Amino acid sequence: MTPYMQIEGLTKSFGDLVLFNKISFGVAEGQRIGLIAKNGSGKTTLLNIISGKEGYDEGTISFRRDLKVGYLEQDPHYPEDLSVIEACFHHGNSTIQLIKEYEECIETEGNPGMEELLVRMEHEKAWDYERKAKQILSQLKIRNFDQKIKHLSGGQLKRVALANVLITEPDFIILDEPTNHLDLDMTEWLEGYLSRGNISLLMVTHDRYFLDRVCSEIIEIDNKQVYSYKGNYSYYLEKRQERVDATNQEIARANNLYRTELEWMRRMPQARGHKARYREDAFYEIEKVAKQRTNDSNVRLDVKASYIGSKIFEADHLYKSFDNFKILDDFSYIFSRYEKMGIVGNNGTGKSTFIKILMGEVKPDSGTIDIGETVRFGYYSQDGLEFDEQMKVIDVVTNIAEVIELGDGRKLTASQFLQHFLFTPETQYSYVYKLSGGERRRLYLCTVLMRNPNFLVLDEPTNDLDIITLQVLEEYLRSFKGCVIVVSHDRYFMDKVVDHLLVFNGQGDIRDFPGNYSDYREWKQSKGESEKQEAKPAEEKVARVRLNEKRRMSFKERQEYERLEKEIAELEKEKADIEAELCSGNLNVDELTEKSKRLPLINDEIDEKSMRWLELSEIES
Repeated sequence: MTPYMQIEGLTKSFGDLVLFNKISFGVAEGQRIGLIAKNGSGKTTLLNIISGKEGYDEGTISFRRDLKVGYLEQDPHYPEDLSVIEACFHHGNSTIQLIKEYEECIETEGNPGMEELLVRMEHEKAWDYERKAKQILSQLKIRNFDQKIKHLSGGQLKRVALANVLITEPDFIILDEPTNHLDLDMTEWLEGYLSRGNISLLMVTHDRYFLDRVCSEIIEIDNKQVYSYKGNYSYYLEKRQERVDATNQEIARANNLYRTELEWMRRMPQARGHKARYREDAFYEIEKVAKQRTNDSNVRLDVKASYIGSKIFEADHLYKSFDNFKILDDFSYIFSRYEKMGIVGNNGTGKSTFIKILMGEVKPDSGTIDIGETVRFGYYSQDGLEFDEQMKVIDVVTNIAEVIELGDGRKLTASQFLQHFLFTPETQYSYVYKLSGGERRRLYLCTVLMRNPNFLVLDEPTNDLDIITLQVLEEYLRSFKGCVIVVSHDRYFMDKVVDHLLVFNGQGDIRDFPGNYSDYREWKQSKGESEKQEAKPAEEKVARVRLNEKRRMSFKERQEYERLEKEIAELEKEKADIEAELCSGNLNVDELTEKSKRLPLINDEIDEKSMRWLELSEIES
């Protein structure tokens, strides 16, 4: 394979904090490498160094000559007044620079160097740049090319930046969290795009399905060093555990030998002066190994939910729209205890607005929300928490509570609680502005959970969190004794956590699917277009509420069920009265005719209502 990039002995530090020390690795043609590390270990810093946006302390980075590199930043920025298509000409990649040179040449008298520029324009296919830009943007579902950047959502902005990278067809692509803010359809499109052809890439992502399906190699930064695994994410998990186990065994053996040698060092001071010098040197090498610590301590979310009663949360006939766009259209739902719901759908279908309506931050146009008295919400917003940059980490927590109740009489101080979230004593007394994006997210999660909520509402909790934190958060949510609503584009996370999905299709079309995301995707792929067209309107209306026959009644259906029982009983009584009157012989001709006409109508009405009552009773059972 042709080498594209080689890093040798790279070191980077910020003051006393060393991110990585003398690391070396390379990327060759056709390699797809995923970069994994805990938050604060320097993943984004390393990508910025490679792309030339940040300096480093020592080492070398070399690229193949004339290599075309594309870099997708984690949080791309453009001037707000640019249009979408203008943004594609804003970042100074090599093709854009060439187009500018060509335009300057045209405006210069005599057009010096025109022949060379024409050859380069042809070689880089610069003539088709705008057409390719519009083509890629359309594939990414951005079709309003004149829309201003300031009016784009986070997901749309990420797609514009992604288009900027893909337009030039770079030889080597660097991606920092490419799936952040992308909806599921776009994530799967990008997954397919990067899996095709001979693309070479280095990327940071927390999306484990994406890693598994796109990458052929994993590089991990751990304890300031780099470890390489020649396989996908599943292979990495297996081999990493083998490495950690082997390191722990080596440390255990070194500890045993260290105790013996330490005793000798203490007993034989005179030996250190002459003939046993080699043993003294060996002692210090053993000491280095024995005092190693495998960086395998996980975030331990050992926080107990407060008691939650039987009445949780009832949404009744909610309507919400903005101009002609519907978010909710007669939405009713009753949450049950310990329910874990996932919410999925394309960007712009109203998922975050729906959450804000449930949390009382946005008012519905009509309808009611009834919350149980014992419910204590823990809301993790997609927008994050605005921290005071000059505050210390420990002060952020103590401003909420100095002692945290864990349940069963157990308590933790604010400092002990932060250590559970992998904030070392040194980090606790550091300032917020020094934290990485992922560390800030972890601190935000800490401030949510320390209040002992029993109803967690998590809007995109996986963005910026490292994989190790995600794994522990998944385990915590699976055993959480309360209700959970999760809005996420992380398919792996959804599969591990939720029991069922609310699928937002737009314009108030919300479907309840009984299963996780992989179940839903499999069902969606297997359902043919012909089956959709043949479905009857009545069946479609039922499916809109829930896709599974075995389901709980909605609030509206429960009211209908109870009303039908009363109505059927009243009709049965009316039928019995008419039959008795017809047999009495006391009716005149007009009365006899009227009662005779009414009786078959009552029978039809009883049959219709009884059939509907039976349908609802099957749901109830």
